[in-house]
Amino acid sequence: MKWLEVSLRVDGELAEAVADVLARYAPNGIAIHVDDLAEASTEGSAPSCVTVTAYLRVDDETPIRQQRIEEGLWHLSQIQPLPSPSCRVIEEENWSDLWKAKYQPLPIGERLLIVPAWHPVPEGDSLAIILDPGMAFGTGLHPTTRLCLRAMEEYLKAGEAVVDLGCGSGILSIAAVLLGAGEVRALDSDPLAVENTRENLARNEILDRVRVQTGSLPLLLDENQSDRKADVLVANIYAIVLAELLDSGLTQAIRPGGTLILSGIMKHQVETLQTKCEAYGAKILERRQEGDWIALILQTPASGRAAEH
Repeated sequence: MKWLEVSLRVDGELAEAVADVLARYAPNGIAIHVDDLAEASTEGSAPSCVTVTAYLRVDDETPIRQQRIEEGLWHLSQIQPLPSPSCRVIEEENWSDLWKAKYQPLPIGERLLIVPAWHPVPEGDSLAIILDPGMAFGTGLHPTTRLCLRAMEEYLKAGEAVVDLGCGSGILSIAAVLLGAGEVRALDSDPLAVENTRENLARNEILDRVRVQTGSLPLLLDENQSDRKADVLVANIYAIVLAELLDSGLTQAIRPGGTLILSGIMKHQVETLQTKCEAYGAKILERRQEGDWIALILQTPASGRAAEH
């Protein structure tokens, strides 16, 4: 059996978007390799050079899948320029080793380390998050994910209850447990994301430490009694969705005076979203930026009730 290797060398901010396109037609594996791990772990900087690689089984359908990948990448390039993918055919016996070699442990912040499932956990004091890199979203390469992880590292206190809203791969829930959270709840409206989260929690041997559910804010508000509200809520979602969540009572989903970490916000969206947060009584504690992406760290109203909008 032979495989077609399709790879692109792109800016770190584009890695997960490119991986998402490739994964639609290459279910056997996506590899994301950061050329300079030291650069990737530096506060406030996205890795400038990342190689995203997909592997397609060579058969009669390969030309069609390759064409669709190229079309998908073309559409993505209309938003931000992309290089043309490079392609080569490799033999079956080389595929697994090549794929795994391209994905190495990635340090985030001061203590966190993202480790591919097959890679030995390096010795030291780092808190290892073991992930399957075949899942494109939530690998830690995108600035929005790193902004959340660093904010959690600094703001989450041992024993606090955490809500991971829009959990994706479960990376933030895993980090919450490793950072000492007393209780973690993960929600996502996508059943596939919920399944991925459970798989990664099991991979990290903490499945029993996180309550995972299919659902979003309405479920959280319906079930969260005032004496059970979380201390920290983190949401790494598109800004337009964050705005809708704020209108639906997001600031009431955690305890009065709790910490709200919002990411997935682009520079041109932040002022509007920040104004909405303040209108609902949330106090801006910090505004962090990496590349074109911004995270807001807020404190919810001490009264527990939103301000008039």
